[in-house]
Amino acid sequence: MKCTILGSVDNAPAALLTLAKQFQLDFSPEKALPFQLIWQDNALKLLQTEIEKQGPIWVDFSSPQSEYRRLQVSIKKEAIAKAVGLKAGKRPRVLDATAGLGRDAFVLAALGCEVELVERHPVVASLLHDGLRRALIEASVNDVASRMTLVHQASLDYLTQVANLEHDLKPQVVYLDPMYPHPENKKKAAAVKKEMRSFQHLVGADTDADHLLDAALAAAQERVVVKRPDYAGVLDGKKPSHVISAKKNRFDVYVKAKAN
Repeated sequence: MKCTILGSVDNAPAALLTLAKQFQLDFSPEKALPFQLIWQDNALKLLQTEIEKQGPIWVDFSSPQSEYRRLQVSIKKEAIAKAVGLKAGKRPRVLDATAGLGRDAFVLAALGCEVELVERHPVVASLLHDGLRRALIEASVNDVASRMTLVHQASLDYLTQVANLEHDLKPQVVYLDPMYPHPENKKKAAAVKKEMRSFQHLVGADTDADHLLDAALAAAQERVVVKRPDYAGVLDGKKPSHVISAKKNRFDVYVKAKAN
């Protein structure tokens, strides 16, 4: 679905021009498009104009919510930490192949992991890139942001490239959180986060999600972790080594056999 930056190149700030060039985003004065990117308070933000009273979506790693999350994270409390295999003295390198707005990557980076974030959609990638830009100059989170690196590329293509690297250059863990459609008959459908609703309209479903698992297993040294809603089936029909449950979702963990 088409999404442009509201405004003109002529009066755009330098940071916005850089984003537009890097992610091949067009400017337009048209205000009737269902999705628009705007530049507000030195940040790139996404509007879904079809939904009344819905505010903008943007990446802010120094927001009060992110700050609270950062201060609360611990290996013992976080299901994602257990799934990825964090232990005392061990912080695996993680490739988050379906980064989205980077929330899970932020938690892992806050726990000390080096995280590579892969996002294929140019609008989502531009929001994430801009969030990292601001986080790197924000004293409270710049150390966390410095452990996060963005790759704008299709996940399957990038995983295939990584799989061909030497073993020691591969990430210990590949993390997958493919977008999963919310069932229409499931109760409390209105409680789905506004970001998820908007992204499902803008990006569409991850129709190639099943193909990611084998590619991820080839790219990871130690394990692949797949985040799934509690009502969703396993990815590609493959049974995981074990499962770690959380409140509304679970983490299917695929542990690779160690080479002799």
